[in-house]
Amino acid sequence: MQNIYEQVQQNKFKSNLVVFLFIAFIVLLAYALSFTFNLDSSFLAFAILFSCLSGLVSFFYGDKIVLKLNNAHLADRKNYFNYYTAVENLSIANQTPMPKIYIIDNPSPNAFATGRDPSHAVVCVTTGLLEKLNKSEIEAVIAHELSHIKNYDIRLMMIISMLVGSLSILIRNISRNSLHKNRENDRNSGPLAILGFILIIFAPIIAKLIQLTISRRREFLADASAIKLTRQPQSLIDALIKISSDPNIIETASTATASLYISNPFKNNKFASMFSTHPPIKQRIQALQQML
Repeated sequence: MQNIYEQVQQNKFKSNLVVFLFIAFIVLLAYALSFTFNLDSSFLAFAILFSCLSGLVSFFYGDKIVLKLNNAHLADRKNYFNYYTAVENLSIANQTPMPKIYIIDNPSPNAFATGRDPSHAVVCVTTGLLEKLNKSEIEAVIAHELSHIKNYDIRLMMIISMLVGSLSILIRNISRNSLHKNRENDRNSGPLAILGFILIIFAPIIAKLIQLTISRRREFLADASAIKLTRQPQSLIDALIKISSDPNIIETASTATASLYISNPFKNNKFASMFSTHPPIKQRIQALQQML
């Protein structure tokens, strides 16, 4: 079993690898589609530039984009004293710098952490979480998010979330433009043409499956790390039950950023839940009950 230092190093390595593979994949995709639809070289140059910029923006500004997409605003000590002090105290116990704390005005209880490293991290909770969970349950949720920060899960998942979103945008534009160009061209036949169409259809699905696989494993690890921090597995169990059973939804959540939340924000959407980036709540509770 990995220790915390090995896990951190692995997450850092995977973050760099994901960016590299994303750029390589976009270049391959752009080349195949350029040939398939007889697009000029400017399309390939655009795709390369787009992928490189997406990687850089994801790393340095991904947290700000995520907060903006979710309509989060900064929480101050005066108005959110209990929330602020809980994060402050648990950060000391977690041996990480205190992250900036944000609020989403929404009745659905949920939370997430994001950022590129512990020194540039953010914890964000909904008003619903602060109103519907008791003190020990809120601390358990915050401990879960701080565990993501300490383990560098935040960097890996933020980059993956942003790049998945970027890929969806690129594929959508490719599909729209390709339909209007060279439909009758001879180059639209043959193995490479078939590959081009396959990439358009399956690239977003493949990216989502990769995101799903990586995210699910890290939720179990963050749950376990949170218990080591608070020594209260029942509080996290109760928090997960309240969060998952609440009927409200977070309208600002998107498929790209859903993996960041402690619990699937699309719990009432059966289709979206099929591709949930979170393991079933029952499985997480069963794992936590073994720690009682």
